[in-house]
Amino acid sequence: MVFMFQKLIDMGVLAFRQINSRGGFKPHLSLRFMSDEGKPTTFSIDTTRSQNKCFQPDAYLITHAHSDHNGKSAMLSERALCSIKTAKALEIRYGKKYKGKTMEICDSFEVAGVKIRTFPTNHTPGSTAFYWENEVGTRILVTGDVKDYSMLPKCDVLITEANYGDPADTTCYFDDDIEGFGQLLKENSSMALGAYAFGKAQRIVELARSLGYCEAIEMESQSLELTRCMLDNAGDIVGIGEAGNNALCVVPPWDLESLPKHRSKYVISGRSDFKFPSIQISDHLDVRGLTNMVCQIDPEFTVVYHPGGQRPARFASHLNCLGLDAISIDRINNVLSNDFI
Repeated sequence: MVFMFQKLIDMGVLAFRQINSRGGFKPHLSLRFMSDEGKPTTFSIDTTRSQNKCFQPDAYLITHAHSDHNGKSAMLSERALCSIKTAKALEIRYGKKYKGKTMEICDSFEVAGVKIRTFPTNHTPGSTAFYWENEVGTRILVTGDVKDYSMLPKCDVLITEANYGDPADTTCYFDDDIEGFGQLLKENSSMALGAYAFGKAQRIVELARSLGYCEAIEMESQSLELTRCMLDNAGDIVGIGEAGNNALCVVPPWDLESLPKHRSKYVISGRSDFKFPSIQISDHLDVRGLTNMVCQIDPEFTVVYHPGGQRPARFASHLNCLGLDAISIDRINNVLSNDFI
């Protein structure tokens, strides 16, 4: 393990974690490196905002607007950085004004003397991977959660996820059942689908349209607002009850119970603990996809930083067994001190 940390340091990158006001670790991690101008620079990744009196990074990178990536907190800092769509989604979801900087995906811009490029991950509308080089030319890529890695560049240091990264867990192997979903659309256009308001709901609308469904789609209020803002070709989407009894309906999974009994009800999820049957359509890569992603990106070193629990450690161990140097966030014991300031 010491060898691995030294290898990362030899590449001009220090991964560390900050302590919160309660004495525990803040979510996720930060990276310390030298910019092209030789200036010590810190980017904090998907973490909560620090109080103004505390050490501040040069940027809070927000990969997307899901709550477990802590944009609700980081969006209140002028140092926050995310895509235009992610900023809008954060504002809709949390009712607060985004105070940071925004950019397009597949854009190039400068922050704190560092030239950053952005790439799509297709996890949610606006989800973004960040790429930059440090003073010694080490290429660094932060992905957030990933559904499609086809446009991600090669790098030397990869900071990535492991939501379904446990090779010993059978639930980490899946294929999206697009054919099954399409068949259900043909057989029963009045069904109700349980899908989370941000990400999943938009994916279902896009998928339904791509499969030729042209009728109105009913959505609950926040799903509707997010879909109208996030998708350019959503088609006719309306509120609940505005399209008649035979319309396709998309609501959060916990709202299915309140809908009329005549509707066939399904949850868009790989989980099996819902009352209603599920249709496997995921916003994530499974363990095979994650492994293939790392192999294609071909880093010298991988840090697995998300989610909580054992998945990062198990995925990092899996990569090490394949001969790919990797550590998980729970092995990062460097903490913020005066040495960094």
